[in-house]
Amino acid sequence: MIAPSILSADFARLADELGAIRGSDWVHVDVMDAHFVPNLTLGLPVVEALLKVTDIPVDCHLMIEDPERWAPGYAEAGAHNVTIHVEAATDPVKVARDIRAAGAKAGLSIKPGTALEPHIELLKEFDTLLIMSVEPGFGGQRFIADVLPKVATIRDLVDTGHLDLLVEIDGGINADTIEQAAEAGVDCFVAGSAVYGADDPARAVEALRAQAAGAHHRFH
Repeated sequence: MIAPSILSADFARLADELGAIRGSDWVHVDVMDAHFVPNLTLGLPVVEALLKVTDIPVDCHLMIEDPERWAPGYAEAGAHNVTIHVEAATDPVKVARDIRAAGAKAGLSIKPGTALEPHIELLKEFDTLLIMSVEPGFGGQRFIADVLPKVATIRDLVDTGHLDLLVEIDGGINADTIEQAAEAGVDCFVAGSAVYGADDPARAVEALRAQAAGAHHRFH
């Protein structure tokens, strides 16, 4: 699955930019509050507007403080998947249940420097795990390959039936890095500049998907 990130799109033309990625599995929307991360992007009103103009499932990544308060609103608005950060949530399980009760899938994200092991038990309450392969906050950063052992650990737990999760990765995903991530066991790849920096974003999505599928088949 490929989830283009609109962080790399032209914010003045978001409806057109969504049209340019037809055929994508999800569209990834980064919500940042300038507190949890040092950047401010967009919030619920923009997500509500996006939901009216696309039939691509919207994947909201909330890089915000106090997700207990804000996350359910994104689910109620119609987002397909709503991801919170384990580093920001005081009660991740409660937020996951609230997100699911409001009709969306619940995702948990971990930063590159956050250890996976302490949070594995929590993941039984979630539908997706978003592993950050850059420090969250800005697009266009270099891929951190050191996070791939986390992917492999979760892939094993999913494949052996201990967890039922979609494994997602976000940060520095492009033609040079997607095969490594696919080999480690990623299901869903967030790509920003690699899609929106291309002359034909929809074709870029197809090419990335084909690359990931090829690598996945070779190694699994």
